[in-house]
Order: sequence, then C-alpha cells, then structure tokens
Amino acid sequence: MKYVLWILQVLLALLFTFTGVIKLILPGEEMISQMPFPVPVPLLRFVAVCELAGAAGLILPGLFRIHPELTALAAAGLVFIMIGATVVTVLGGMVFAAMFPFIVGVLCAYVAYARWKVSPLHGRRA
Repeated sequence: MKYVLWILQVLLALLFTFTGVIKLILPGEEMISQMPFPVPVPLLRFVAVCELAGAAGLILPGLFRIHPELTALAAAGLVFIMIGATVVTVLGGMVFAAMFPFIVGVLCAYVAYARWKVSPLHGRRA
C-alpha cells in the first residue's frame, strides 16, 4: 500500500509541477486564448503557485519526515484546484475533456484519505 501511495504521489507531483511551471512561463495572452472563456491572468498565476506548492507538499513532508501530516493537506488542497478545473472545463462546453481533471481530483482525494487514515506517515518510515 505504501509503495502504491508513493508512486501515485510522485506521479501527481510531476503532473502538478509541469502544469504549474507551464502556467508561470506562458504569456498571459496565450493562456487566455486556450481557455474556454476569459479567466484573469493573475488568477491563473495564483493557481500555478498553488499547484507548485501542492506538488512540493505531496513529496517533501514524507521525504524529510518533517510534519508528514501536511501531505494529506496538500492533496486535499489539490482536490479543490481540480474541482475548479473540472467546473471551468464543463462550463466551457468540453464535458469529455473534463474527465481528466476529475480523475486527477479523485486520485488526489485518494492520497489525502490514505495519508490521513489508511497509511499515515506519522512517525513511521514510509
């Protein structure tokens, strides 16, 4: 169980690192042109920083064994980001495309639950 969680956490961290960096380096006009409806650029930059913080929160607390309970909180925070991404995608008329952020959100919710209740990192080697 703990190996599956770690693999999932690393994959999610890589995904959120990639999307966060892309949102930070792309010009605002280019990002807005890819959105189904106009979203303020500062909001996209804020989401990018949250994604990067969440990616770090998925890995670093367990890796360094410093406040490992933060892993569950980081995963829960990423669930909210994925809820927003799913809603924005559906409102843009791309219902099928909304499956990707929905599934990623479910995986984040699983990590949050598993790290909180099933296989917490509290004081144990994970």
